[in-house]
Amino acid sequence: MFSKIGKIIKWIGEHFKGMLFLLIALVVFMPKSSTPLTTANLQEIALTGPIMSADKIVKEIEKAQKDKNIKGVLLNVNSPGGAVPPSIEISYAIKELQKHKPVIAYASGIMASGSYYSSIFAKKIIANPGSIVGSIGVIMESADVSALMKTIGVKTQVVKQGTYKEAGTPTREWTKEERAELETLTKDTYDLFVKDVATARGLDIAASKSYADAHIFSSKRAKEVGLIDDIGVKSQAKTELMKEANITKAVWKEKDKFESFMDKLEGETILNIQSYFYGLKASM
Repeated sequence: MFSKIGKIIKWIGEHFKGMLFLLIALVVFMPKSSTPLTTANLQEIALTGPIMSADKIVKEIEKAQKDKNIKGVLLNVNSPGGAVPPSIEISYAIKELQKHKPVIAYASGIMASGSYYSSIFAKKIIANPGSIVGSIGVIMESADVSALMKTIGVKTQVVKQGTYKEAGTPTREWTKEERAELETLTKDTYDLFVKDVATARGLDIAASKSYADAHIFSSKRAKEVGLIDDIGVKSQAKTELMKEANITKAVWKEKDKFESFMDKLEGETILNIQSYFYGLKASM
């Protein structure tokens, strides 16, 4: 019996690429339903995994803004954050979208740092009871590999113009002047983050230590300090969006089958990696 199982596993391994190709072909060329579809009036946009680029999601946001049939958008967030510029791009795209139609941001898992920044200009923020919210802060880090380089006999040679051109280098310990320069940079970025949060959420910037300062909140505490509006599950977030959009019968926009398949494949991979490194786990 084990021999047969082994042969099956071996066959799957040898033909995996071919099976994957056939699966994708099946998804692409599968006949579409002959039943006419009702025009979609609501759309869900997912912000999943580390934020390294904003191009794809900003295009989705802009497309939803231009679509007159779409009356409201659910921003489904499960991300630990990421790079500052793309987080700001998404945040300001949501701000512009909100001028035209209501946006409900839903924290389905993690809404922290850059992904919280991305969500602040939504009409309302609703968080799953078990989600993690906050981490309003900025970090810059680099390894000091000088001891390792010395051990293996590697030295750097540098020609530079500008006192701070090597600020942040991993090849040696930073000087006091370089550290001060980098601290100024992170402080400027942090101040912008806090200012935008205070403006978007109607919070007192003078009391930012209570809701910012890189605090990581449970949904309950996030609501207490004003970072979110309500605690609930996804169905409640959808109901709230229907209310804000004055929709009595929701028809959610569906993605193209191939696009949906690839997004699901990509999303599951990202979430599996993310769940390993981030988040609270409940296990027996």
